[in-house]
Amino acid sequence: MVALNTKIFVAGHRGMVGSAIVRQLKTSGHTNIITRTRTELDLTNQQAVLEFFLTEKIEQVYLAAAKVGGIVANNTYPADFIYENLMIQCNIIHSAHLANIQQLLFLGSSCIYPKLADQPMKETALLTGTLEETNEPYAIAKIAGIKLCESYNRQYGRDYRSVMPTNLYGAHDNFHPENSHVVPALIRRFHEAKINGVKEVVAWGSGKPMREFLYVDDMADASIHVMNLDKSTYDENTESMLSHINIGTGVDCTIKELVETVVKVVGFTGNVKFDSTKPDGAPRKLMNVDRLKSLGWEYTVPLENGLAKAYEWFLNNQDKFRG
Repeated sequence: MVALNTKIFVAGHRGMVGSAIVRQLKTSGHTNIITRTRTELDLTNQQAVLEFFLTEKIEQVYLAAAKVGGIVANNTYPADFIYENLMIQCNIIHSAHLANIQQLLFLGSSCIYPKLADQPMKETALLTGTLEETNEPYAIAKIAGIKLCESYNRQYGRDYRSVMPTNLYGAHDNFHPENSHVVPALIRRFHEAKINGVKEVVAWGSGKPMREFLYVDDMADASIHVMNLDKSTYDENTESMLSHINIGTGVDCTIKELVETVVKVVGFTGNVKFDSTKPDGAPRKLMNVDRLKSLGWEYTVPLENGLAKAYEWFLNNQDKFRG
């Protein structure tokens, strides 16, 4: 086990995943968690990041910082997405090495896998096909992050690990009316429909595609679990050039089932209509989590419970999402 006074840097602590990792570390009794806001430390500035690591004597790094967004944002700002994510990753991973930090966990995304990958998606599907066009720049950056970690491990004997989460939701999610992902978008939409007395809400698509969703506190718990695995155990269950681990539930549901569960949690009593003239996207996106299970971790928060927690957080913070 990692000592509770280990000096841990969580990059991206204000984001959904980073804030969950900080919560979990504190709950576990860790007392030496280091964070920096964007104004305090520009992660795209190589010299600033290196000076920070050399000064602070960090012992362990969770790399949860990233520029993220939905389809519209990825399509509108592809250069920003690939540049900023590459810079953040390169600066943190290389500076961690130069500062002789042995342990680092890089957080990626399920979008690293090919658009037409076999389902459920295994870690071995990486680099076996063409990526989804809409978020290719972001995915390329995340793949580069995996390969950075693997390369420093191979050349310098570092212990830099990577985890790839499925679709995440929960506290500190983005509930913006235009830029949010499906779960926060649905929560907000049905909440506002309930408050405004709307009788019918139209959902895009047929409702038939299947998706997997993981509550963010489960993601944080899995990340800490993977970070703290004995190195020999981690190495035995991964490959030197295929070292990332999928994090998910291994369970999916239809979009229709997701919508029905959100309706139940929010308490919307009107009708829901699916507009099948709108695009559905890929028929299924599910992570294979056999590797993670073999390492002793499984999810604990069922979808309905997680959605209720996410809705509660939204109700307590909705002033942040006005407009």
